[in-house]
Amino acid sequence: MKILVTGATGQLGRRVVPLLLQAGAQVRIMTRQPDGDAARALSQLGAQVVRGDLLDAASLARACTGMRRVLLGAHAMLGRGRGASEWVDGAGQRALIDAAGAAGARRLVLVSALGAGPDHPVDFFRTKHDIEQAVRQSGLEHAILRPSAFMECHAHLFNGRNLLERGFTLVMGSGDKPRNFICADDVAHFAAESLLQQYADDAVVELGGPGNHSNNQVAALYAREAGVPLRAWHLPAAACTALAALTQPVHPGVARILRLGGLADDAFSEQFDATALQQRTPQIRLTSLERFVREQVQTWRSARAAQTLAR
Repeated sequence: MKILVTGATGQLGRRVVPLLLQAGAQVRIMTRQPDGDAARALSQLGAQVVRGDLLDAASLARACTGMRRVLLGAHAMLGRGRGASEWVDGAGQRALIDAAGAAGARRLVLVSALGAGPDHPVDFFRTKHDIEQAVRQSGLEHAILRPSAFMECHAHLFNGRNLLERGFTLVMGSGDKPRNFICADDVAHFAAESLLQQYADDAVVELGGPGNHSNNQVAALYAREAGVPLRAWHLPAAACTALAALTQPVHPGVARILRLGGLADDAFSEQFDATALQQRTPQIRLTSLERFVREQVQTWRSARAAQTLAR
């Protein structure tokens, strides 16, 4: 089975590729940086690496040649310039869908986002909805995955890591809104299964982790697990909105995150009940936020210990 993975060097893609290779698939990854460390690591595992860009139609045609299944895994919520969301998540994904169809691909798997819809208050989720429609209209077998916020980014990078490394974290808004987080490793298993299965289900699968937690609770969990003071500074919603307007011309990706922080807690739901998902897929053990944080803290402690020994 020949599978093309886009977004292969990102949080999700670099976890999906090894699973596909272990299952015996022939995997090609498309990246703008084929000489980068992430691409080289996947090449060493057995993946074929090709240079490509979602905004370069010729490179998409080359990447899709001979491929029967394609993972649309690129993601640019924080992007800017040529890497901005409207290009990567929008026009680029449309071009990839067209190239895959023209090359004879049979199945598409799109990584969308939980809550994607035409009326979402955040443009990123509206763009994801539009691409879902494009996948459906492609005429190809497909699966659409809608994961909640990745723990690696929204729990760790945007929250816990600062608390561990800097002694404080910055929480936008009140920080009280319940949210769902999912581990990228878990999403990778669902993506791999969707790519490897032999039948067309044209499914939309919503994905999330066990439990819902506010950003304040995430910070408290890191502090408790690490045994450090809980120092969480809050950026008021009004300040988030004002800063978003100032940041937009320079970095629309950061502005998007700030606008999210400026929205009222009831502007849209970020909760998910994973009970039914876990019952349907017992072979994939969903990672709890508590377990994820524990592992991040252990990694942080190991790094600190190694630095101490190196002195």
